[in-house]
Amino acid sequence: MIRVLVADDEALMRAGIRLILENAEDIKVVAEAGDGREAAAACHAQDIDVALVDIQMPTRDGIAAAEDIARLSPRTCVVMLTAFGEETSVTRALRAGASGFLLKDTGPAELIRAVQLAAKGEPVLAPRIARQLLERHVQFGRHTEAALRRTEELTPAERDVLRLLGTGLSNTEIADQLYLSTGTVKAHISRILTRTGCTNRVQAAVLAHDAGLLTDR
Repeated sequence: MIRVLVADDEALMRAGIRLILENAEDIKVVAEAGDGREAAAACHAQDIDVALVDIQMPTRDGIAAAEDIARLSPRTCVVMLTAFGEETSVTRALRAGASGFLLKDTGPAELIRAVQLAAKGEPVLAPRIARQLLERHVQFGRHTEAALRRTEELTPAERDVLRLLGTGLSNTEIADQLYLSTGTVKAHISRILTRTGCTNRVQAAVLAHDAGLLTDR
């Protein structure tokens, strides 16, 4: 059973998300929060698999909550709820440790699927949307010295995996592209996160862009 926290300052929004998610047999909403502080406290106090967190909340916003959750409950995948037009907030959320984000007008089936994917450590967005958002919110092609240093210890195989991860592909799609097993891809990603100091695969995707790996063909 996937245990979910829903954090939004609008009670009606929380109720709607709960109603949608509890239609899925493998998802249970075990906690709600009206601000970022409550969200972080709930993740710390309970065993939460996925936290759906609104970016814009009072007292302590979703970005600060993502940072707190990453520190207090590292196993919890944080998925931000956002709207178009919040580019700066989205970029900050990705770099704060969020595992991904969904638009607030996401359909019921897509919302359920996103939670299921997040619980498995998979991307919560379709590859097309992931690429669009990364290109829009990240300084694409910027070969920063810091990013290059963080990737210099990667093996050629790990660099290939990181490059494809940066395009928004899932583990299965990366495995197909590189003729590897899904288990091998997961092992590569685990080592990539450790060696680069990334908290999750979304931060690793951002790093792939910053290091210019997507232009290394």
